Amino acid sequence: MPRQRFERHESTHDWHQLRSLLKDSAQITYEIIRPVILGWETPKERSAETGMPQRTIYYKANLFDQAGMASLLPPDLPPEVPKLDKRSLPPPMRQAIVDLKAEYPAFTLHEIATICYAQFARRPSPHTIQVTLATGPKPSHTTRRYPLYAAFDDPVQGRLAIIRLHFEGWSVKSIAGYLGTSRKLIYTTLKRWISEQFAGLSDKSSRPHQPATKTTLRAMQEVKRLQINPELGEYRVSAALEQMGIKLSPRTCGRILALNRELYHLPMPATSGRPKKEFPFSSERRHQYWFVDMRYLDMHTLGGGMIYCISILEGYSRAILASAVTRRQNFEEYVAVLYAAIRKHGCPEALVSDHGSVFRDHRAIHIYAAFGIEKKEIEKRQSWQNLIETAFNVQRRMGDWYFETAKSWDDLVAAHQKWVLDYNYQRHMAHEKREDGRHSPAEVLGWVTGKQFEPDFMYRTFSAICETRTLTKAGYARFRDFLLYGERALAGKKTLINIFQDTLALEYGEHPLAKYSVEWQPDDHHLLRVGNPRLLEHPYQSPQLELWPKEAVEWFVIIKAAAYCCVP
Repeated sequence: MPRQRFERHESTHDWHQLRSLLKDSAQITYEIIRPVILGWETPKERSAETGMPQRTIYYKANLFDQAGMASLLPPDLPPEVPKLDKRSLPPPMRQAIVDLKAEYPAFTLHEIATICYAQFARRPSPHTIQVTLATGPKPSHTTRRYPLYAAFDDPVQGRLAIIRLHFEGWSVKSIAGYLGTSRKLIYTTLKRWISEQFAGLSDKSSRPHQPATKTTLRAMQEVKRLQINPELGEYRVSAALEQMGIKLSPRTCGRILALNRELYHLPMPATSGRPKKEFPFSSERRHQYWFVDMRYLDMHTLGGGMIYCISILEGYSRAILASAVTRRQNFEEYVAVLYAAIRKHGCPEALVSDHGSVFRDHRAIHIYAAFGIEKKEIEKRQSWQNLIETAFNVQRRMGDWYFETAKSWDDLVAAHQKWVLDYNYQRHMAHEKREDGRHSPAEVLGWVTGKQFEPDFMYRTFSAICETRTLTKAGYARFRDFLLYGERALAGKKTLINIFQDTLALEYGEHPLAKYSVEWQPDDHHLLRVGNPRLLEHPYQSPQLELWPKEAVEWFVIIKAAAYCCVP
């Protein structure tokens, strides 16, 4: 009797006995999911019996319902990619080798290999190039791409051809031979391209780039124009000329100033020598110390009393962070300048001032404590310890003449703003020895700011020391004996009244609602009149449309209110 091919076993549903009889992975998978497909067991029960994860059994059963027995077979392998013979060159490279030799027969094999490396990132051997030239395809073109250099009508096109050939990998020797020019011209064109890019392709004069003398007639004329302010010295004149694009050393400017004084009988700037002392508030980093003070501008000719300049200076960079000219030297004017500096540049670690009452006001102390600013004061009668005094000395030389010649308040404000910009962006003597190329206060300060606070916190801190008013149903705020319109949509909200010089602003949150021009009575405490209303754009405007057009009703932005009286 012949031997049976398959060994007989007893029928069983026990998985452990079935597993020992199964060898193929497809058969194993089918036996696992078969009871689930037939509805004999759930995936959870089959998972506990076989040890396969429940999610896997559920996934394979669903796949079997969709694809049948094909889901048990492994996927087909992707077709094999035929390997390229590294010894053979791709057709584009073979064509390029033939075209290069046809365009310029003087090419050596090594030069062709270098061009192939520049264009295809592969350097064939000279023997491979020689075989390609002997057995390769025919040249795709037999004419020159560029004429001789002398045949170009526009020299710019000739220089551009040199640049293009160089980027293709041509050597200087090959470019010169192909274009029929000298290697010196090729080197000069490439150097100009590296330093100036497309600007170096245009024709340039053969004159020396550096004239024989830097003191031109224009420079002397600008020095004469600046010398109309007799307080400017040689260093400040040199910085002002550099801002105009004229570079003259301070010593050269000093000689020109001396020559002008002799010719035009101009006065000398007043100087006073003082012994140098150790400075107690030296800054080692930005925003470590801020310096603040007020200066009397008694040289003005506008009348109406004294004018003051309030400025805040950053000690490390010597930059003016905020500054303003005002008719009063009270606390409100100082807080407006301090708010502008903190809002833009953050908070310093310490604020240095003299013993002025506006800097030691209890409201100012509250602001310092809220922002974590340490208040420091200089010694009495030692103004040199406040760096802002150095900036005021520079202001005397750069700005006093313009302050004195100002014909109106707007001229004075414009002169002050110009001084702030010139001071911050001109070279400063304190930064002459820096090696990073930053020589002006604005360059040294850069983008670095002090400690920043949320805008809502800043608003609450400064609003706590300023006056607030609640808007009426019609959107008006009462201030003194005037009703000033803010915004009807904010009825019942508290707004901040900010007064700086002759401008009154109604603010809510971080947005100004309206601005008004005010005129004070002689006592500087009561308003004489309010005018020039300016309603500003803000996100709190009411979306409700007006019931009547504006021209159909008479609407007053400023209303004179009845004076307060005692209630009997």
